[in-house]
Amino acid sequence: MEIIKIVILSLSSLMLLFVGTMRLINPKKTYAKNSGITLDDDVNLLNEIRGVSAVMLFGGLIILLGTLIPELAITSFTIAILIFLGFALGRLLSISLDGKPNKQIIQGLIFELVFSTANILCLIYTLV
Repeated sequence: MEIIKIVILSLSSLMLLFVGTMRLINPKKTYAKNSGITLDDDVNLLNEIRGVSAVMLFGGLIILLGTLIPELAITSFTIAILIFLGFALGRLLSISLDGKPNKQIIQGLIFELVFSTANILCLIYTLV
């Protein structure tokens, strides 16, 4: 089971590191490519996006530390759960309030649900 926990943490961290970095560096291009969203040159919107992207990036760094330092595994699983489940619940709320988004965003939701579930199961196994 230890190898599975390391794989889950590694995949979770790589996903957040990649997406966080790409959205931080070039949010317009990344959103257009990965989400089908065209962003305007709104300084306030770009500032908000970069802020959330930095949280994703740093969350990914902490999760990655959990693969290297066993004492941080519980913290890493908890952070992964908060980030992935937080995004998933926000998207589900948006679907119920705003309607169904495009295919790319639905795929993102599925990934977030899979990663949050995997991290929850690993956390439970670690605590038991």
